[in-house]
Amino acid sequence: MGKIGIQLYSVRDKTKDNFLDTIRELGKMGYEGVQFAGFFGTPANKLKKVMDESGVRNAGSHMQYITLLGEELKETLEYNHVIGNDLIICPALPTELRESVDSYKKAADTLNEVGRKCVEQGFRFAYHNHNFEFYDLGDGQRGFDILFDNTDINHMKMELDCYWATHGGFDPVEIIKHNKDRVVSLHIKDMARVNGEKRTIEIGEGELDFPELLRVGEDYGVEWFTVEQEHFDRDTLESSRINVKNLKEIMVKI
Repeated sequence: MGKIGIQLYSVRDKTKDNFLDTIRELGKMGYEGVQFAGFFGTPANKLKKVMDESGVRNAGSHMQYITLLGEELKETLEYNHVIGNDLIICPALPTELRESVDSYKKAADTLNEVGRKCVEQGFRFAYHNHNFEFYDLGDGQRGFDILFDNTDINHMKMELDCYWATHGGFDPVEIIKHNKDRVVSLHIKDMARVNGEKRTIEIGEGELDFPELLRVGEDYGVEWFTVEQEHFDRDTLESSRINVKNLKEIMVKI
């Protein structure tokens, strides 16, 4: 079975003031890895030391699009090399690159080149979706397909956000099966409907079929099952405890 990680955006209220202590706490909860959403000015060697001491591995780094271009990419890769992370993930595209078929094709060209440079330096590169990539741009064309159809499978892998795929009206299980050689990480978060609005909720308390998602992910060798939550009725660390507990319980039954 793949490893359980957590996207640190889930505890963004904690990391902004107590970045390193939050990582330590998540390790104690049973998370095998953390996925970064910023480093808060922390020197790379200091972060690596805390992770080693906590027994927490790298589940990838979400690096904003701008940090993947030009000289910034060099700095991005140098930092991630020091902390021992080999998975670089673009978390989203700027608005101007997701407005049309042509803009998505332009983005695909850029991301493919970024991925090529990452691979040359010993990294893997992946793209993380939201729901907007599933919008119909006309004639049934969608940004999600454009991005992955126009990039080399060796240059750009996939981090499938199962919540956002479901939110967009698509079955994440079928997406995993269709992209079985590309999916390296799944974002695991549950969906509830409150007053007609879709929102994230703790794993097992919503409507996503996690036993099936995990089975399919396991069948196709997904490395990381990465917890993420965006909306909260509890303290974010308490939600994180519930998420890892519930996810482990589901895994045991598979």
